[in-house]
Amino acid sequence: MAQQFYSLSVKDISKTTPDCAVVSFDVPESLQPEFEFRQGQHLTLKTNIAGEEVRRSYSLCSSPFDKEWKVAVKKIDGGVFSGFVNDELKAGDVLDVMNPHGNFFVEPKPEAQIHYVAFAAGSGITPIYSILKTHLQAEPNAHFSLFYTNQNVSSIILKEEIEALKNQYLDRFEPYFFLTQEERDVTLFNGRMNEEKLEKISQYFLDLPTVDHFFLCGPEELIFMIRDYLVKKGVDEKKIHFELFTTAAGQKRMRKAATAQTVSENMSEITIKEGGKNFKFKMARDSESILEAALRHNSGLPFACKGGVCCTCKAKLVEGKVDMEVNYALEKEQVEAGYILTCQAIPLTETIVVDFDQ
Repeated sequence: MAQQFYSLSVKDISKTTPDCAVVSFDVPESLQPEFEFRQGQHLTLKTNIAGEEVRRSYSLCSSPFDKEWKVAVKKIDGGVFSGFVNDELKAGDVLDVMNPHGNFFVEPKPEAQIHYVAFAAGSGITPIYSILKTHLQAEPNAHFSLFYTNQNVSSIILKEEIEALKNQYLDRFEPYFFLTQEERDVTLFNGRMNEEKLEKISQYFLDLPTVDHFFLCGPEELIFMIRDYLVKKGVDEKKIHFELFTTAAGQKRMRKAATAQTVSENMSEITIKEGGKNFKFKMARDSESILEAALRHNSGLPFACKGGVCCTCKAKLVEGKVDMEVNYALEKEQVEAGYILTCQAIPLTETIVVDFDQ
């Protein structure tokens, strides 16, 4: 399905914590086929703030069974978009919304007995909630364990919804809350998630070899720590699915400005296929990503995070070679099939052809 923006009205906006707003969108019946989504996918939102276009991706925190389109936006210090949503946005306002996308899900198997485990921190619960709600409803024999870290009780996003699911699926859903700034009687549940806690979780709550899928969502450092621990314990990497908020690695390079470059032996000719049309330009190699160069040439290519996380800028490399600086969005099979993240793709050859329509 082609990714493009649609103007949607805000149906409702409410607070799940003092600094996190849940926004639901009014998707007209005519657009609902375009907005069909899978659990764990996200929406990219776009608007103008103080005269500048700003776009951000937020995970859907509703299940496809709900026929609702909701995202939770946590306000962060200095966050232009998150501040706007929490302080100014109101019901009836209109935002540009890209149809759902993302690969953070597995197919439900209604007849199977499957054990899912999720680790989340802060707003990382939003896709996890969509995932666990969907699997619990779609798979009557599924069991889900959630290990969720926050600063304190008042900062737990979707707390009431999680507790409601617990009451609905008493025998199949076990949520465990960890607090970093609020002490409770059980020491295990105090403080940040670390390897020592993972050892105790494995000892008392989980039999790692019997877990079918792990879902991890949160800050980069936390997610990689948990992933590495699981791999060290012998868990097959194919069972580990993760999604990051942002990544420092995606911003590691201070690239040279390419606007002053002239044609030389270090230039690449880029052909972009998108929307049934071809768009060509030249760019200096090792200066910036293909997406950055295309945007400088006034292309309207889809993007959101520019950090190799969200997969919005995915395209197929038809000709040439590129170097991807980071990749936290594409599966191994997709990379082998020729797909790239254009926000991370640095040209290596004289000719590059990239197809956004495949």
